[in-house]
Amino acid sequence: MLVVGIAGGTGSGKTTVVRKIIEKLPKDEVAVLSQDSYYKDNSHLPLEERQKINFDHPNALEFDLLAEHIKLLRKGKTINEPIYSYITCTRAEETKIIQPKDVIIVEGILVLTNRQLRELFDIKVFVYADADDRLIRVIQRDIVERGRTVETVLQRYNDTVKPMHEQFIEPTKKYADLIVPEGGNNTVAIDILVSIIEKNLNLKK
Repeated sequence: MLVVGIAGGTGSGKTTVVRKIIEKLPKDEVAVLSQDSYYKDNSHLPLEERQKINFDHPNALEFDLLAEHIKLLRKGKTINEPIYSYITCTRAEETKIIQPKDVIIVEGILVLTNRQLRELFDIKVFVYADADDRLIRVIQRDIVERGRTVETVLQRYNDTVKPMHEQFIEPTKKYADLIVPEGGNNTVAIDILVSIIEKNLNLKK
């Protein structure tokens, strides 16, 4: 089994990179764990308080559970990945069953900030995109997928997304084995990454 950690700023194109990696590898060979599934359950807080949570800070995440799930998958065991709602800022009662695969991709803006996770990754990737491009994607995504207004998105970007990116996310580039500029548009970098994954899989067989 090969565990790949893919980090990068909000709106950098991580999801597209992951999708293109999966498309280039044999079917059913890859399982994906999303950092977003491991935000702490805040159902004990009133909705108004939940909506003020800084989701771009490492303290918002249950890294220990994510690390435990990666270890279980390495042992060939099935896990139940949480399902998190950005609308209610709580975990659902249902979970998503993840089976062990030859390749496990763990993606999220903060996955390289945690030392325990970094030590579990065989390959560490940082997806880089210009700040303006990331902001445009964040606006489009948060309006469509999370029901937020442009004003709310811009305020959140200035209050938390941008400062947290500069404090926590951008510095984790130093841990990356491979940096992918321009996100999913960088087909050369994605091809190189796929080749590295395939080479490492062959070595582990």
